Amino acid sequence: MLVTALAPAVWGSTYLVTTELLPPGRPLLAGVLRALPAGLLLIAITRRLPKGSWWWRSLVLGTLNIGAFFALLFIAAYRLPGGVAATLSSLQPLIAAGLSAALLGDRLSLRTVLSGVAGVAGVSLLVLRAGARLDGLGVAAALGGAVVMATGVVLSKRWTPQAPLLATTGWQLTAGGLVLLPAALLVEGPPPAHLTGANLLGYGYLGLIGAAFAYALWFRGIHALSPTSVTFLGLLSPVVATALGWLALGQDLSLVQAFGAVIVLGSLVAAQTQRPRATATATATEVPAAPAAPAVAEPRPAAHRPPVHH
Repeated sequence: MLVTALAPAVWGSTYLVTTELLPPGRPLLAGVLRALPAGLLLIAITRRLPKGSWWWRSLVLGTLNIGAFFALLFIAAYRLPGGVAATLSSLQPLIAAGLSAALLGDRLSLRTVLSGVAGVAGVSLLVLRAGARLDGLGVAAALGGAVVMATGVVLSKRWTPQAPLLATTGWQLTAGGLVLLPAALLVEGPPPAHLTGANLLGYGYLGLIGAAFAYALWFRGIHALSPTSVTFLGLLSPVVATALGWLALGQDLSLVQAFGAVIVLGSLVAAQTQRPRATATATATEVPAAPAAPAVAEPRPAAHRPPVHH
């Protein structure tokens, strides 16, 4: 569980890296360069390609977890204040809990529901600002992003490939990057003709650390833990992002935000300390599951707006 928690903690640094190192206004390009090179690198290292049904399953999961997820949160980031988008994205544990009950037969307990509601409340206190405007399309996109991410996590638990973890990680990162590439070219145009050393450092960090390393930990966690437990760990991202903004960028941190962070951590602990279902131990010895969505959405790289996370 602690190893899995490293993944959303790493993803919490995405806002800092994006605002300080990457070209402005290119979140979809950042998503492509974060996923596609990392996926191709893992495929080259493992020398494994999908077989049989895993060609279309990798495409489905890569689209849900990366391609469609990043595209929807890109829309939400540009049509909603960051705090509104992050608060809506924090519904993911509740959605994953409902899907797990429907598709995997997991029990939906009152403790899980209350922990999920507390998590949403904590994130809203942490990142939501007074007077935030609402936009219908932006709200629909943020909710859609939460749904596709939760669906990707649950399906990744249900579909267990007979292949090494790094190989399945590479398949889905590559599929997600390829799905996202046309949208990035259509919306943002071709990549910048000149990239600075800082830009290359930022893209390298997002690809090697934020994708290849962190996603492998996240996907391993999906295999060992329940989908609900994994998505609750994703609530660490806005906490880490806010802490890094305060420490590295000198952003204000109010008592209300600190209280919200405490609520988020409390909901996370409450969700993780439930008695596991009987089949959890058995599934922990199987082959690692396929990848799931990143715990963090690509935020709009504007330093004056709060980070968009899920």
